[in-house]
Amino acid sequence: MNKTQALAAFDEYVSHYDPQNPMIALKIAHTYRVASLAERIAKSLEQGEEISDFAWLLGLLHDIGRFEQVRQYGTFMDAKSVDHAEFGADLLFSDHLIDRFPAESLPEGWLQITETAIRLHNKLNLPEDLEGLTLTMAKILRDADKIDIFRVVSELPYEQRIGSSRGMLSETDQVTPEVWDCVMGHRCVPRNVRRTVFDGYVGHCCMAFELEFEESRKIAARQGYLLKLLQEKGADGQAQKDDSELLTGAGRAARLETLDIVRTEIEKSWGIPLSTDN
Repeated sequence: MNKTQALAAFDEYVSHYDPQNPMIALKIAHTYRVASLAERIAKSLEQGEEISDFAWLLGLLHDIGRFEQVRQYGTFMDAKSVDHAEFGADLLFSDHLIDRFPAESLPEGWLQITETAIRLHNKLNLPEDLEGLTLTMAKILRDADKIDIFRVVSELPYEQRIGSSRGMLSETDQVTPEVWDCVMGHRCVPRNVRRTVFDGYVGHCCMAFELEFEESRKIAARQGYLLKLLQEKGADGQAQKDDSELLTGAGRAARLETLDIVRTEIEKSWGIPLSTDN
C-alpha cells in the first residue's frame, strides 16, 4: 500500500480544519500514533506486510469523524454530540471519503472490514458473532487506540482533551461500587456507571484489562503512561492536578491506595509486572 499517498489524503482532509485549535492538533497527533501502534501490533502477529499495512491504514482512518465533530459541536464528548465512530464511518462510506485513500495491496474484503472496525473501535464490547480477519483487525485497532489514550489522559487536562467540563460529576477520593466491581472483575468501566471524577480516572486505567494482544500490553508497559496514571503523575513526573487544585492529605492518600490496588489487578490480569523494563 502507498502510505505516502494515504498520508497525503489524510493531511489534505484535515487541512480544512483549524490547526491552531488544540483539539484538532490533539487528534492529528493521536491519529498518527494510533496508526503506528496498530502497525506494530499487527507485525507482532507475523501475518505479513499486507496485514500490518492494513492495520496502519485503520489507525489513520479510525478517528476521521473527530474533526467534523469539533467543527459542528465543539466537543469530543459523544454523549453531548454524536458517536464519533459511527459519524466517521458514515463520512468515509456514505460520503465516499474512503475513495481518496489507496486500495492496492489490501486484503480481500478490506472495505467492509474497515467500516466494521471503525464503527466498533469505541464500543464497550465487540459483537459475539465477529470472526476471522474482521475480528483480528477490530481488536488491533481497539488496542492501539487504548494505548495512546493512556498517553493523552496522562499528558492533557480533561477540558483540553474533551472540549467540555465534567458537568455533574462529583469530586471525591472514592470510586462507586459499580466501578470497583469492574476493577475486581478485570473489565472496562462503562461510561454510564461513572458517577465521580475519580470513577472516570479509574475507568481510563481499567482499559488496560482488555488489551487483547501480548504486544499491546508490552507496549503499554514500556511507554510508561499507564504507570504514571496509576501513580497520579503527569508526563513531567509531577503529581497530576484535578480541575482546581492538587488533592492533598488523606484524600490523595486514599486515591493512591485505590490506584495501587488497580495496578495489582492489572498485573494479575496481564501476568507480567507493570514496568517499563518489559
